[in-house]
Amino acid sequence: MATLQSMAWASPVSYSLLKQLRSLSGIPVWVVHRSGNSLFNGQSLHVAPSRHSPTRWNSKKYGPITMMVKPKIQFIQGTDEQTIPDVRLTKSRDGTNGVAIFRFDQPSVFDSSGEVGEITGFYMIDEEGVLQSVDVNAKFVNGKPAGIEAKYVMRSPREWDRFMRFMERYSNENGLQFIKK
Repeated sequence: MATLQSMAWASPVSYSLLKQLRSLSGIPVWVVHRSGNSLFNGQSLHVAPSRHSPTRWNSKKYGPITMMVKPKIQFIQGTDEQTIPDVRLTKSRDGTNGVAIFRFDQPSVFDSSGEVGEITGFYMIDEEGVLQSVDVNAKFVNGKPAGIEAKYVMRSPREWDRFMRFMERYSNENGLQFIKK
């Protein structure tokens, strides 16, 4: 079918009456008519649709699919962090870059890290995708893990805006408030 389609587009035929039909399998089928103004003197090409009755697609019934993903933070991919962090934001005066520092006291990742695996990074996941950083430091008290500090650096206004959209979703889900100092 791709060969037929490319042959039709490569010919000097005027496509004033070009129609696209859909066969049952969803493969595009082209009907090409020769224009009276064309120098092409061959026969018109017609590819008939499938003998099966076409499936009707009601665009009003089926709209775009939006998947809602609960915003979450992970240190081990696939394992959600249950502890809510303290988040500190800084932004340059010209707005071109910024830094977010997340502090977790007694994070739940320490409870499950032995069973699931090692900390591989800092992942902020929401419906737009994943923001990640490898700048993760553990804090130990008397030889036992007590906390984690993760740093996420934003190097452009676009990255800052994307991060703020994540934080808005995450804070709404977890009851965080923004306090400007």
